[in-house]
Amino acid sequence: MHYEGERTYGCRISSAWTYRGLRTVVLENELLRVIVLADKGADIYSIVHKPSDTDFMWRTPWGVRDPRKFIPTTGGAENNWLDVYEGGWQTVVPHGGYPSTVAGAELGLHAEMSTMPWDVRIDEDTPERVAVTFSARGYRTPFSVTKTLSLERGSGVLSLDETVTNDGQVEADAVWLEHLAIGAPFLSEHCRLDVPACTVWTDHESTDDSSKLVTDHRGPWPNVPAKDGSLIDFTRMPPIEDRSLDMAYMTEMPEGWYAVTNEETGVGFGLRFPAEVFQYLWYWRNLGGGWGYPWYGRCYNVGLEPCTSLSNGGLAGAIENGTARHFGAGESLSVTIKAVAYTGGGSVTGIDENGVVARG
Repeated sequence: MHYEGERTYGCRISSAWTYRGLRTVVLENELLRVIVLADKGADIYSIVHKPSDTDFMWRTPWGVRDPRKFIPTTGGAENNWLDVYEGGWQTVVPHGGYPSTVAGAELGLHAEMSTMPWDVRIDEDTPERVAVTFSARGYRTPFSVTKTLSLERGSGVLSLDETVTNDGQVEADAVWLEHLAIGAPFLSEHCRLDVPACTVWTDHESTDDSSKLVTDHRGPWPNVPAKDGSLIDFTRMPPIEDRSLDMAYMTEMPEGWYAVTNEETGVGFGLRFPAEVFQYLWYWRNLGGGWGYPWYGRCYNVGLEPCTSLSNGGLAGAIENGTARHFGAGESLSVTIKAVAYTGGGSVTGIDENGVVARG
């Protein structure tokens, strides 16, 4: 048995926890507390800015479920994933989007790494720095994933170093999606969204009957036309009374970053990612809309999700439109992502590769 440290200062980490029956890893420092559900996709369930007691991650109304302890009444390529979707941040490989069949494998919604248990290895455990590596291997596809999360003393930056590998002896395609959802009470009508100058795309079809965005739009950030003829300013976050559910995509970003700042509380959350790999930022606007399953108008969150590919049509759709990420036999692809908690007002003009936030 590995006896982990039990410090009460500096950086801390422990894999000795369980939450609702799932093995759980907790890492923290003076500014951040991060909770990872190792037994469920190595999902980042919670990122808390400790000085303000702000959790940035969204939670679904049904929350965390141990798949071993409940039986769904039906099975389906979308329902099975949603039944155990707790919110937070999933690493989705190799199939982001709606179900499809590729190379003879039936792939459900956001398959397949985000519903399986991952191995855990603590790499570093000192007051100055903690690091933990999670790893998983696919069962319907030849892909494997490792991701290392680390925190340094006194820093509001969570670092993720991730690698996706095609372990097959044949070439294969993938959609790599970082499925990250931000929610209330951090998210509110007082929030501002900043991204680099980019192009905004909307889907070919409306996401839901409550969708407000026009379809097939291509235009510059931040104004997007609505069905009623108005313009929606994407820098501003509507309240839950907006009652809309839409998908959009930001692309042609010169740098990969975004920042959501709550101008009432003065607390913000940002993400830095390599734009050369994640060429699309999916923007899921679940703003009190969606009258049917599974939202029923009760959810208020946004997903700001770096992705290699376009759009939400799954791997088969990405192969068809030429945006799937191609992997040769044995090929690996590695990235570094920085999640940043920050304070202060005003617009954000950039987040650098070290997670340093710049303001205008």
